[in-house]
Order: sequence, then structure tokens, then C-alpha cells
Amino acid sequence: MDSPFTGQDSSYPFGEAGTTKYAEIACRLVVAYSDLHTHRGRSMYQFVLLLCAADLPPDLAPYFTPPPKLAGDRGTYRSPLLFDDGEPVRTAADWRKRREEILRYWQGVMGPWPAPVAKPNLERLKEERDGTVTRYRVQLEVAPGLKTDDAYLLIPEGKGPFPAIVVVYYDAGTGVGLGKGEHRDFARQLARRGFVALSLGSPPESYYPTQEKCRLQPLSYHAYVAGTCYSALAALPLVDAKRIGVIGHSYGGKWAMFASCLDERFACAAWSDGGIVFDEKRSNVNYWEPWYLGFEPGIPNRKRGIPSDTNPRTGPYKKMMAEKRDLHELHALMAPRPFLVSGGSEDQPERWKALNHTIAVNKLLGYSDRVAMTNRPMHSPTAESNEILCRFFEHFLKPKP
Repeated sequence: MDSPFTGQDSSYPFGEAGTTKYAEIACRLVVAYSDLHTHRGRSMYQFVLLLCAADLPPDLAPYFTPPPKLAGDRGTYRSPLLFDDGEPVRTAADWRKRREEILRYWQGVMGPWPAPVAKPNLERLKEERDGTVTRYRVQLEVAPGLKTDDAYLLIPEGKGPFPAIVVVYYDAGTGVGLGKGEHRDFARQLARRGFVALSLGSPPESYYPTQEKCRLQPLSYHAYVAGTCYSALAALPLVDAKRIGVIGHSYGGKWAMFASCLDERFACAAWSDGGIVFDEKRSNVNYWEPWYLGFEPGIPNRKRGIPSDTNPRTGPYKKMMAEKRDLHELHALMAPRPFLVSGGSEDQPERWKALNHTIAVNKLLGYSDRVAMTNRPMHSPTAESNEILCRFFEHFLKPKP
């Protein structure tokens, strides 16, 4: 019998080998159904997607468990399961209120987003062939009154509808294999595996609408831009709008993290070594810079570098540090959507202390296996880390046979 959600066999929710524990599935279904109205903007279809991904394949499963010495260790981070007034979050309904409180704080301190682009259109400028993939150079209105042609759309062979991915970085060419960085061609790799991919480039120092008139932190602006890319992909008939993820490396990892956390339309995400928490011991985890969260209108931009007495913090970053806020609050906004931290030099296993907080939120909501991390010694991605990253997206975004 075909499923009305996937067009596939109705055994789909129970995993490839039918090994999912029926009790766990029943528990998750009850949570999803009872909380359906609380999770506004989510359809039962989306909850079924989460249920259907319950079984982790053996090659992915180890990455969803912290090392034994870090299991349950939540460090000194304040629990996102506490309201700002200190009251605990006890139920899924409580969490929705707490989630809105977290989102309201971050959006308030970073500045308001522009109005959504009404009908973001991918105007195809040039067509080329890359093996089995068709590559288009495209132009897109990313924000009201602002267009870019630093973008590529990759379409695999076949009929669709396909899952899709937004790939973000300094330049769009790197994501499709036309840049200099090795193992950063996420869009091309995923397109070869049957994903529609939109690769977008934008410099971090992007102040909208101009630096003089800007009231929005550049990193939050880029999250907004990624949301525009989501809308553009979702409007394509060959894309399954419920199966769109986002990925980026380094600066792109920061960008992908903020995009997926602030825009819950993204079904899942992977963040490659962007630095997932504030860390003033690591010069590349540089959220303090004005092109990320340190922009302060009306004053000259601070000098580049780790904050010090002679080069102090500025902008929202200064406020967040003073109030002991951290990025684990944003991670929690992902729950119960899955995400993978593809960690390198900036995101080593110690980051599980922050990630354990999102695991706790998922546990409250009745979910497990939603938070993963791989680790490598160096910043740059490797063939091995990319294989796990691609398998992650295949597992969570592709329909099961």
C-alpha cells in the first residue's frame, strides 16, 4: 500500500530493516500529534518525516553519541530549558513558548529582518553540463531591491521532485567545484547524489541596505538571505519543499547555523567548523567582528582581532557576552530538526557540552538521534568528513526506498 505522504511503501516510517522499536515510534507519534497545534507552521507531513528517520544506519549512528567522558556534560552554559525568569520548561507546550522567547531575544538584539522577497525568482543566465548534473549560473533577488548573480543552480538527472540543499560561502563557485578550496564543493557532491542544489556567495561584510543605514547584524542578514534561497527553491516544481537543508563551511558554517536556527523551514542542516559557540580563545571563532555580530551603527568598526582592553567588544556581541548568552540557545531552536556539526580545528569534541543542551530539548519533545558531530584535526573538510555529511543529508532528506 502506498503512503499518502511519500508515494512509497507504507513501511517507510519503520526504517529499512523494520528494526525501529514500535513503542518508541508510538511515543513519538503521540508527542507529534498532541503537539501539532502547538508547533505552528509545521504540518503532520513534517512530523512524519522526523518519525521516518528514526533508524540511523550503522555508518551514521556513532556520530550521534557524545564520547563517554562528555555524555551528559552540559558545561557552564545556562540551560535553554529555563525561561528568562528562571521558571523551568516542563512540557512541549512550554518549550514552544520558551522557543519564542529565545527567538524574540536574538532577533531583537540583532535587528529586524527586511520584509520577505515576494516572489524570489531564479533567473537562469548560463547553462553548462557537469557529468550527470546540469549547472546554471543564476541571478536572484536576495533582499528587497538587491540582486546577485554570484549563484549557481545544480539540477540532477531524473524527474523529481528532489530534495534540495542551500550551500553558502564567500563565493558560489567554490560550492560547485569552480573554486580553489579542496573538498568544499558541497553543492556538486550532493547534486551528484540526487539533490537540487543552490550555491550562493556573499562577502561577510554585507551591510543591508548600506553600512550607513544598516540596523541589522550582517550574520543575521545572511540568515535572512538563506531564507530567500529556501523560498526560491521551494517554488521550483522539481523540488520537494519539505526536504530542503542548508550547509556551509567556516564563515559559511556560521551562516548555515544562523539560517537553520532562525528559519525553521529548513528541514535539517550541517555546519562545518564555523565555531558553534562563543570562544575568545580561538581567533577564527570571531563572532565579535563587525561583519558578524559586532556591528554598532554610528561608530567606526573595531580593529580586527580577539577583544581586549584596547580593542573592546562592540555591538550585540558585547551585550550578549555581558548577559552570558551563547549560541547553544540558537542550537536549541533546531529541535526536533536534525543537524550535524562537521567539526575541525574550531569545533573539537568539547563542543558536545553545548550540544548536550539540544539533546536535552529533544528528549523533552520525545526525540533522540537529532544531534551529531564528526571531528577532524584540521579546519578544512576532508573526503571522509564530507562522506558522512552527504550521508547525513541522504538519510534525513531522501525518501526511503
